[in-house]
Amino acid sequence: MKKYKMLIFDMDGTILYTLEDLKNTTNYALNEHGFPERTLEEVRRFVGNGIHKLIERAVPEGTSDADIEAVFTTFEIYYKDHCMDTTRPYDGINDLLTKLRAKGYMTAVVSNKVDFAVQDLVKDFFIGQFDIAIGEREGVRKKPAPDSVYEVLKEFHLGKDEVIYIGDSDTDLDTARNAGVACIGACWGFRGRAFLEAHGAKLLAENVSDIWELIK
Repeated sequence: MKKYKMLIFDMDGTILYTLEDLKNTTNYALNEHGFPERTLEEVRRFVGNGIHKLIERAVPEGTSDADIEAVFTTFEIYYKDHCMDTTRPYDGINDLLTKLRAKGYMTAVVSNKVDFAVQDLVKDFFIGQFDIAIGEREGVRKKPAPDSVYEVLKEFHLGKDEVIYIGDSDTDLDTARNAGVACIGACWGFRGRAFLEAHGAKLLAENVSDIWELIK
């Protein structure tokens, strides 16, 4: 008998490498408003709490709220057309999803990425591989609040002990803790093993294929 019925995946840094597109869009928006660009490593540190927080972190310290909103609006418009320029699934993700679903597991995405991008990316890269995908939406608290995880549990009539959450950041670890569900840290993502261990991760997957062994 399977220990878990569903695996819930974060998106950025867990199932998709999105960092280049996030960096390029951030720098486009910054340039449009006369602000200096950010490096890939800076953007890596800024992501994980939604694109508005990304922009808040990317603009120079002391930037006015009005200018932050202007940069954010430019980012959002540009990203709609450029969220798939260089984005790609991590090696082995589609094979893992196919295997999980063949063995009767349900799968979900819960992300702080804006919802329109989550839906587009799932349709483009993971046709038929997820039972539900949820992104950032108006009126719903973002991760690490457990709201979106609870939404998945309610939708599929699942108990907290029937799901496990997979993510690559401290936000994901905190989301799982706040929701009261088990968690696997994805070491291949934007933060890495040392960071995840330092933030209390107990189960760690060095590679995508390790997830199968950890849930058996």
